[in-house]
Order: sequence, then C-alpha cells, then structure tokens
Amino acid sequence: MRQKIVYFDVMRCVAAIAVVVIHVLGPYRDQLGAIPDSSWITAITFNSFSRWAVPVFIMITGALMLSDTREFDLQYYVRRRLGKVLAPFLVWSLFYAALSGLTAAGYTAATAFETLKAMPSHETYYHLGFFYYFIPLYFVVPFLRHYVQRTDQGGVIGLTCVWLVLTTLFLLKIDGFWGHQLILYSGYLLLGYGLYHYQWPSLKWLVVLGGGGLLLTDYMVINNSLSAGEYTVGRWLSYKTLNTAMIAAMVFALCRHYGERLSSAWLARTAFMSRYSLGIYLLHPIFLWPVREYNLYFAHPLITIPFWTVICTALALLASWGLGKHPKTAWLVP
Repeated sequence: MRQKIVYFDVMRCVAAIAVVVIHVLGPYRDQLGAIPDSSWITAITFNSFSRWAVPVFIMITGALMLSDTREFDLQYYVRRRLGKVLAPFLVWSLFYAALSGLTAAGYTAATAFETLKAMPSHETYYHLGFFYYFIPLYFVVPFLRHYVQRTDQGGVIGLTCVWLVLTTLFLLKIDGFWGHQLILYSGYLLLGYGLYHYQWPSLKWLVVLGGGGLLLTDYMVINNSLSAGEYTVGRWLSYKTLNTAMIAAMVFALCRHYGERLSSAWLARTAFMSRYSLGIYLLHPIFLWPVREYNLYFAHPLITIPFWTVICTALALLASWGLGKHPKTAWLVP
C-alpha cells in the first residue's frame, strides 16, 4: 500500500507543476514575430512538453476508482465521490467569474456578469475548463468499473487498444462519433487502470513512444506555426490524441518506476504537496493574475517560466494548506 501512495503522490506533484507551467507561459503563445524566435520557441517547447498533465490526473482517477472492488453504492458515490469535486468547482467558478471582471485598468462588472451567465456551458476562468470534461467522467466510472471487474487483462488491453485507435483517428482529423470528448477522455481512465494493474504498456516501449511523441509534438507545433506565420497547433496539443496519450502513459510509468527511489525527506514533501495538488490547480491563477495582467515577464522564457512557476505553485500550495487546516474551508481544496 505504501508503494501505491508513493508514486501516485509523485504523479500528482509533477502534474500540478506542469499545469502551472502551461498557464504561466500562456501569453507567449501568440507572440510569434513579436518576440525573438528563440524566446518563442523556448516557450512553445515548455508548452509541448507539459500537455500530459491533465491526462495524468485522469489516469490516476481511473487507476484508483476502477480498482474499487466494494459493492457499488450510488448514494455514497454521488455524495462522497462526485460531490467532493462538484461542490468546490461550483464555488470556485463563482469566485473566478467575479475575478474575470478585474483588469489592470479597473473592474468591469458587466464582464463578470456575462462570464457568470455563460457558466453552464463555458468555464468562468481558463483553468476551470478541465472540470467540464472531468466531472462527466464520474458517470462513466461505474460502467468501466463493472467492465474491468468482469474481464481479464486481455479484455482491458483490448478495449484500451480500441481507444488508442480512436485517438489516432482524431489526431488525423478523421472525424466521427468517436470524436466525442466523453469517449476520448474516458479512455484515460482505462489506460491508468491498465498501467496500474498490469504495467501495460511496458516502460521500455513507453519511453520510446512517449519520448518520440514529445519531440514530434514540439516539432509539428513549431514548424506549422512558423510556416503559417502565426501560432497554430492543429490537434497536436489536444488531450484527445495518440501522441498525448503516449506521453502521459510514459510519465505515469516513469513516476511509478522511480517514485520509490526518492529519499524519505522527498517522499514526505511529495506526500504533503500531493495532498493539496487539486488546491494548487484551483488557486494558482489567483497568484498568476498580476504576472499576466501586468506582463511581469522580465527575462528570457527559460528564466521567467520556471521562476513564476515556482512562485505561483508555492503560493497556491501555502494558500491550499491554510484553507485545508480549517474544517469550514477544507472542502474547498479536497
């Protein structure tokens, strides 16, 4: 049991940091031609190398929730599983709707109100889009859990392979019903379960496929953007494509392989940070807001992206810890 906790803690930590990286570098993406090419390429490489973060969070959920062998209790599931995520999402959506009206020039209540009105179909702040495809997965989990409990390793691998084919079709822009986000995101639940229970695909293959996917993704985004004269990604940075799935699987397997080799001091640190990883996800835009609003990118992206990532992650972790200490606010950072 200790082993499982160790490498899932490591995964949550690296995924939370990668999410912050993606949001820190955001303003750079559309600055092709406005800043030196070397600076732009550096920022885009950070972006390409971080897109696995959200899929890894989904894979952890799949590994844990599909492994639950207890009899399914709908009331418990809705209250303790779905409710644990849904309630904080709703509260933070209201908070960020209010924040959306704040700019360096002042506060525009109309913007906040329009953002709030669109909340049923659109996130109120850029990082909350994750929940619009993550929360529906809770309705898929019981069915996948039923499936994995009544099949064997071959059945899990077989269905995962079917899903990987669908991600390939989506990457190649061969569209159909399989392109629905619920289908393509659900596969990460199964992929996480397969890696957790069967260590499939194997690490040696994932290093080749995932490493190749990283390099190919970065090359295609940079090359296509330079050719078009503007930032363009096609589907290479989508969470629903084969390249991203292979990269995320590689990160999962590497964390599993190396997680236990950390010193006891680092294991304690990762356990603490893991406890508040969702809090970091939810809170970091608060601390990133002045950086982006006042353009506090003071040096080359190779310096500013890691610098602000560390600062915003640390502040979000501290704030999450503060909220988590009190019973009346702990539920906001589950």
